[in-house]
Amino acid sequence: MKNILLIFFILVSVKCKSQDTKGTEKINVLFIGNSLTYYYDMPETLQKMLNETTSNFSIEHSTLPGMSLDGHLNNIIESRTENGISTRKKEIGERTETEIKLSEKEWDFIILQEGTVRLLIPEAKEFKVETAIAEIKNRISNQDCKFILFKTWPSKKEYPKQYCYSKWAINHSLENDKYCSPEIESLEQEIAFINKAYDSVAEKYELTTSDNVNKIYEILTEHQDIDVYEDNIHPNKYGAFLNACVFYQMLTHKKASELIFNGEIEPNIAEILKKIVE
Repeated sequence: MKNILLIFFILVSVKCKSQDTKGTEKINVLFIGNSLTYYYDMPETLQKMLNETTSNFSIEHSTLPGMSLDGHLNNIIESRTENGISTRKKEIGERTETEIKLSEKEWDFIILQEGTVRLLIPEAKEFKVETAIAEIKNRISNQDCKFILFKTWPSKKEYPKQYCYSKWAINHSLENDKYCSPEIESLEQEIAFINKAYDSVAEKYELTTSDNVNKIYEILTEHQDIDVYEDNIHPNKYGAFLNACVFYQMLTHKKASELIFNGEIEPNIAEILKKIVE
């Protein structure tokens, strides 16, 4: 009987130790994207939120101005300025900055951000976005890594509108010279198109989607006194704070409204933004 009790207590002790270790292990998160991610230091804001309640998250990012997911895998940076970068196609044997970053750690979460327009043009989605996502997933050795597709928002371009790319920006083998999104008549319609495009990619490649676009839509329709745009497409400090709140909840499953941290946001506006993500 004593031996049975001893074995029981040993098993319980091992289980508790395992759970404690799991709760304190470093969780590595990598954002891959462009200025829609890094404007107003959104990843750093997210890290500060996490530091308040969950000390074992480490947020890193490979984000470059105007860089598509495809570019992250194929473009070598030759020079940088405050306003942008100059790139060239990589040659055999070379690795891009993002490829190097992907190989540095056993990433637990990878958050993929693409420009909204590329998702709305079917050919660009197929030949550029989907191929890049598939390649990134194939490069990750950690079988438990979770992939999140960052749902971005519409531009402030007036309606009706349509986005187009030349075939040279998509795939040289395509027959037509130009490929376009559907014609978009309203904000509601564009939000629906964006959700449909992202959801189709997420389903195909087994990704989780973030809810940023719908939270931005809620701001645009129900809190019009809060401007979340810096310009035609980039988030300002409020938009970036909102995005950080979305990812805080996704990563921790805790309520952003319970955070004390407000960053540089006025407390009353921060409270609204935190509650919206719930």
